[in-house]
Amino acid sequence: MRIDYLGRRVVQFVIVLWGAATLNFILPRLAPGNPVRERLLNAMATGGIQQAGIEEMVRAYNEQFGLDKPLPIQYLLYLQHAFMLDFGYSIASYPARVLNMILAALPWTISLLLCSTLLSFVLGTLLGALMAWPYSPKFVRHLVIPMMGLSAIPFYLLGLVLVYLFGILTHVFPISGGYTIGTIPSPTWGFFVDAVYHSVLPAMSIVLSAIGFWAIGMRGMMVTTEGEDYVVYAEAKGIPRRSIFLHYALRNAILPQVTSLALSLGTIVSGAVVVEIVFGFPGVGSLLFQAISALDYFVIYGVVFMTVLAIAIATIILDLTYPLIDPRISYRRS
Repeated sequence: MRIDYLGRRVVQFVIVLWGAATLNFILPRLAPGNPVRERLLNAMATGGIQQAGIEEMVRAYNEQFGLDKPLPIQYLLYLQHAFMLDFGYSIASYPARVLNMILAALPWTISLLLCSTLLSFVLGTLLGALMAWPYSPKFVRHLVIPMMGLSAIPFYLLGLVLVYLFGILTHVFPISGGYTIGTIPSPTWGFFVDAVYHSVLPAMSIVLSAIGFWAIGMRGMMVTTEGEDYVVYAEAKGIPRRSIFLHYALRNAILPQVTSLALSLGTIVSGAVVVEIVFGFPGVGSLLFQAISALDYFVIYGVVFMTVLAIAIATIILDLTYPLIDPRISYRRS
């Protein structure tokens, strides 16, 4: 792999992060006056904070971001703190720091979305490949319409249906929360089982909806790959159908799926907002919703910046793994 290519990717990575940090710096300063004071007054009007703490919070923000300094100095200070992942204090939850709030919610979102995304990817990709394979069982090839239906149904709608069926009618699973009310989160086996039990319904809604998306996408790529010359040549040589399916058709058709998977894994940091709201799951999505409702834009910008960072890292990892998936892809000069 050429060093200059890696250098270009690192430069692009830094530019993306700089653009995200710059956007986060510009947006609050488009409002007239002191944006921190305005947001704190709004929070006080809705009962979010006490009047006695406003001046202290304003001074803390001014010191953190240098809001009393000239704009170029503010910008440099902001970049310094942003690249250190220091987003300051939460407006609605002062004196809680934004990074601590995100780190507290992040394990819930990662555990839910990482498992459900990988499971739906594996099942959907394999099912989509089998739906396009002419030697698959007939009932598998007829699953196209159900998969199209699942891909068209949003997460939250499936979540509401699952809540009604398994939470209200049958009481099989809890309908909200990440763990039983009154339980203290702790690294114990009992708490782990309780957390998994509460995550079944939200994970099921994500898997059922995403599996249709992965299956339909993989089926389209498999249909294209099956007509390639190397697949026809492999069949003419008498290579076993299983080997043709795995090593010729599936391996070449899966590349766009891997790209989509990398981007999906990057957006895990932001959480499945609506799903977490429907189920009251204590993840980053719920944190983002609460921040938007309370005009707590430092939390919003922290989540946005972390999401951009995760997507950029996932893209670089994707570029490095592409040659391992397809040997035809190389970053060396021919």
